Amino acid sequence: MATGFEELVAHAPYGAAERLSPRVRRVLARNPSPFTFTGTGTYVVGEGTVAVIDPGPDDPAHVAALLAATAGETVSHILITHTHLDHSPAALALARRTGAEIAGCAPLVLPDTGPRADAGFDPSYAPDRVLADGEAVQGPGWTLAAVHTPGHTSNHLCYALAEEAALFTGDHVMGWSTTVVAPPDGDMAAYMASLDRLLGRADQIYYPTHGPPVAEPQRWTRHLIAHRRQREAQILALLAEGPGEIPELVARMYAQVDRRLWPAAGRSVLAHLLDLAARGQVEGQGAGPWRLA
Repeated sequence: MATGFEELVAHAPYGAAERLSPRVRRVLARNPSPFTFTGTGTYVVGEGTVAVIDPGPDDPAHVAALLAATAGETVSHILITHTHLDHSPAALALARRTGAEIAGCAPLVLPDTGPRADAGFDPSYAPDRVLADGEAVQGPGWTLAAVHTPGHTSNHLCYALAEEAALFTGDHVMGWSTTVVAPPDGDMAAYMASLDRLLGRADQIYYPTHGPPVAEPQRWTRHLIAHRRQREAQILALLAEGPGEIPELVARMYAQVDRRLWPAAGRSVLAHLLDLAARGQVEGQGAGPWRLA
């Protein structure tokens, strides 16, 4: 019998342009996994002259689907939220076919020996323009402004669509899962500060790169903050029982979670520990043992 996830994948509209709002369409790449959900959702913003956000993995079939979705239109900009391999590699092929400007986050290449192959950094990413916080690109009927949201990665940007009070959140906020924050580049203190920043905004909908739109963004962001604080409290409570290593903490904290996700969870636990250590509450390094300070 198929699992719920397998059913979602089986019925996902790969390669087709889905209309989500008057200005927003989405084309789903066929790269489903426990970390990407049903795949990378590439957004097309505007009509006639359009921007493409997160063109996705280096997959010729997905590039062909994007070209089909924008046939007869001008792709003026290709915007990147961050340079993980499931987000930016298709930018080069798409730019060669369309002449679009590649813009967005700064280049970032770090070695990544972690548990998810899609989360390595894209060495091919070479933007024509790096967007500063608040800097915008425009087309007929649309404006997309960069919102710097470090945490998942240090170069992560969201994009605000002013005309629809919408925010394209990349991997910073997702409706189907929490975000992996993986040191050394992922930073929990920066991630929490970026979530706090979103609470001060008036966005009415979030469009994550993975998963469905988030229709109650403020409520969901508060939930994510509370969830992270709960994980932090769990760590402190477990260490109050005695020193512990990260695999032991993960096994107790994520007992009900698919074990395939435990290695990634361990990296987020490390991010919490490093944040707690910087605040003087715990001490340790690497996998541990960690203890209360």
